[in-house]
Amino acid sequence: MRNPLSDKITEVKPSGIRKFFDIVSEMKDAISLGVGEPDFDTPWHIREEGIYALEKGRTFYTSNAGLKELREEIQNYIERKQGVHYDPLKEIMVTVGGSEAIDVALRCMLNPGDEVIIPEPCYVSYVPCTKMADGVPVIINLKNENRFRLTPEELLDAITEKTKILILAFPNNPTGAVMEKEDLEKIAKIVIEKDLYVISDEIYSELSYTGDHVSIASIPGMRERTIMINGFSKAFAMTGWRLGYACGPETILKQMIKLHQFAIMCAPTTSQYAAVEALKNGEEDVDMMREAYNQRRRYLLHAFKEMGLPCFEPGGAFYVFPCIKEFGMTSEEFALKFLEEEKVAVVPGTAFGDCGEGFLRISYAYSLEDLKVAIDRLARFVGNLRKES
Repeated sequence: MRNPLSDKITEVKPSGIRKFFDIVSEMKDAISLGVGEPDFDTPWHIREEGIYALEKGRTFYTSNAGLKELREEIQNYIERKQGVHYDPLKEIMVTVGGSEAIDVALRCMLNPGDEVIIPEPCYVSYVPCTKMADGVPVIINLKNENRFRLTPEELLDAITEKTKILILAFPNNPTGAVMEKEDLEKIAKIVIEKDLYVISDEIYSELSYTGDHVSIASIPGMRERTIMINGFSKAFAMTGWRLGYACGPETILKQMIKLHQFAIMCAPTTSQYAAVEALKNGEEDVDMMREAYNQRRRYLLHAFKEMGLPCFEPGGAFYVFPCIKEFGMTSEEFALKFLEEEKVAVVPGTAFGDCGEGFLRISYAYSLEDLKVAIDRLARFVGNLRKES
């Protein structure tokens, strides 16, 4: 038989996150700090709206771009938070999670051979989605000494005549790094001068602990060059509802909606009605969850300091990225040994790019009680490693 698979898909590596998730799922009494999923239930008033939608028989398709009411609420939210206006009918589309928006944007914007600059460490889907869209990933290795922020010098060094898109993902998964307004202004100047576009993944925008999140789309001259991607999974604890959105210039969004129409039809109707309620009345829920995450963040940073484990202070998301280079082990070796000996799952930094070597991603989207048990085990594990050396 001929090979039924495409070369592109067989060359894509599976997610390094899921490997550890699968192992821990079969290990008794193990604690997983590996998956970036809020431990909060979706707030009741949001769930109730989804239930009500089902009770009213709202089980039909919505328009391809999403419920008009939801797109209007997305616009209100973005204008309130970022001061950027989008036409709800022409410049906003509702997607099946932020991940679909990333995939569709790349497939609609890239021609074969176009280069996409991807700062790493980063979310695991950017490189595979770029390759599946016939683009060429160009990696920038972000540095701990720069607090894992993209610098203008790094960006300029990566740009060639084939560069078309820069992917920005701040607050960042896995590092928790943030880009502040002055950082983004320097990047925006280069993007405009070099005639590039930006896909800005802002799924963690509500989880910022050092000040309000700033979108690069709000920088003068950038709205028309940016696809802003966000969703409901992280801020509103709605991971399983599978709902995201993309905002951008009509020229690009028109084609993204077309591809979405053929591939997906529309996002889940029940989820869309629930999301309207989230945007209208969910601000207090977000504030409560953000404060809880911030408490956990501070606890972990203090714990790392106590055990002498270097870790820069993350400004957003719900991850820490401690350095384990002193132990002379690869990130994967450390994570596997830690899992086997202490039954705690963390993710090797290399799951997010080669420059993640020597680091671990630890999620604090878990209860403080679980975090305390896991950190006690980590302290014991680190202490034993130091005794052995």
